[in-house]
Amino acid sequence: MRRRLWIAPGSAALAVALVVLAQASPTVSAPPPTHATGFVFHDRDGDGDRDRGEEGIGGVSVSNQREVVVTDPDGRWRLPLVDPDDTTFFVVKPRGWMTPVTGVNTPVFYYSHKPTGSPKSRFRGVSPTGPLPSSIDFALRPQSEPDDFRALLFGDPQPRDRREVDYIARDVVAELIGWDGAFGITLGDIVFDDLSVLRDMTETTALIGVPWWHVIGNHDLNRGAKEDRWSDETYERWFGPSYYAFDWGPVHFIVLDDVDWLGPTKERPRGTYAGGIGAQQLAFVENDLALVPDDRLVVVAMHIPIPGVRDRSQLYRLLEKRSYAMSVSGHTHFQENVYLDEDDGWRGKEPHHHLINVTVCGSWWTGAPDALGIPHTTMRDGAPNGYSIASFSGNEYSIRFKASRRPDEFQMAIHAPSALAEGAVIGTKVVVNVFGGSARSKVGMRWNDEGPWRELAHVTDERPDPAYAAMHAAETKLLAAAEEKLEGRPWRPLPKPRPSAHLWEGAIATSPGPGWHTLTVRTIDAYGQEDLARRPIRIDGPPPARPAKPAKPVEKKKVY
Repeated sequence: MRRRLWIAPGSAALAVALVVLAQASPTVSAPPPTHATGFVFHDRDGDGDRDRGEEGIGGVSVSNQREVVVTDPDGRWRLPLVDPDDTTFFVVKPRGWMTPVTGVNTPVFYYSHKPTGSPKSRFRGVSPTGPLPSSIDFALRPQSEPDDFRALLFGDPQPRDRREVDYIARDVVAELIGWDGAFGITLGDIVFDDLSVLRDMTETTALIGVPWWHVIGNHDLNRGAKEDRWSDETYERWFGPSYYAFDWGPVHFIVLDDVDWLGPTKERPRGTYAGGIGAQQLAFVENDLALVPDDRLVVVAMHIPIPGVRDRSQLYRLLEKRSYAMSVSGHTHFQENVYLDEDDGWRGKEPHHHLINVTVCGSWWTGAPDALGIPHTTMRDGAPNGYSIASFSGNEYSIRFKASRRPDEFQMAIHAPSALAEGAVIGTKVVVNVFGGSARSKVGMRWNDEGPWRELAHVTDERPDPAYAAMHAAETKLLAAAEEKLEGRPWRPLPKPRPSAHLWEGAIATSPGPGWHTLTVRTIDAYGQEDLARRPIRIDGPPPARPAKPAKPVEKKKVY
């Protein structure tokens, strides 16, 4: 039975009673927020904070990694929380504007809302952010972005430790310091499972001096995570959302997270993964593309190549609607240009170009060290390690293969005998590995830069690069012998050869005669870029006839 307490109005006890009643009453808490709001603004003083007089910017896309909205004329946006405990909001950097960057040139274009922070794991994730801010503001500053620009594409640097970061610094970064292009992208496997190496890796890449965007790879995950949603917490701490978009010049870039972490299993206690995008991410792509004009080139960057992604058909349906689109990945540690058509499930009017990019670490920093102590790390398709330079002009593009520490002209390797007998020249097979070549490349050869080019045929019979296969066999034999006398190997051995997608073959049809001659090979790629390589070959004629020995004079015997 509830007791009633009567207090005379105006009595001194009234105030005390009201306080007691208030303390005894249940607290009515405010409902948790369901939406976030904020501004995209012109950061005139470059401090990252919105100050008085720094006006908002209208017409800019902002996303919660699912919906995409456009800021109103005052620069304001409003979006729902996808998850009240874990939602990342980000601005889609528009053309002619740039976000702030960290001290290691990583763009700051996002806000991660994690009230209690990331789950505990071996490698630290995002710290607790507390309650949702009343206004989440994104800073932008104007910059020049012409129609023509260049970007660096790094596949899988994948250092295990600081020693391998040093390889990257000397083998790749050193020649790029002060590079005059626009920006760079690492296409996943930024490191090799040890996420503490991220600091050294990002500081090294920052020496190049341009903004650097990142794609998450299967070796960039928190491998102790029980499910995919918690597998990118350390990546988020360093780089923000695992999928996002940005504009540069007239080109629209979409970065995808296509690594689906399946967690540890009894068979694989360290965990496993598969290629997958997921419904929420596909919804983001669809909503994002709805705001991109059709005459714009769309470049999709991911880690696992599209053919290995289980829900690729849903992505195809979105990209097929575009007049201009291409995609790029890493992961496989070989270079290949793939043109997806109806046999691959692509329904667009034209085949879709997907570039599987050369890797910075080549074949995982394997092979004998060179004079600088850096492994030669040739990739298992016979191409050297390196990176690509993507050049954009309006809605057109071209890709240029670049071998590390080699001149730009080093675009192929000619496999032919060093010397031939004159009678064996015609019919001799020549194999050429054009590192960045594709089915659309044209390759020809001729003697001494004279006469017509003899066309070489693209090899399609799943054949490995002959030089790499021979090198692997010789190394295997050498290391097997060394292990009988040494504890451990003197270097990490090369992986097994794989079929190369960029071999051409032809038979020599003419002989220039005895002596030293130059076999010249020319390649013209899908973009009209022409390259030459030359191979000196000695042709031996028949040995000269040995002169007859002069007859010895017959001495006449003297008769006495």
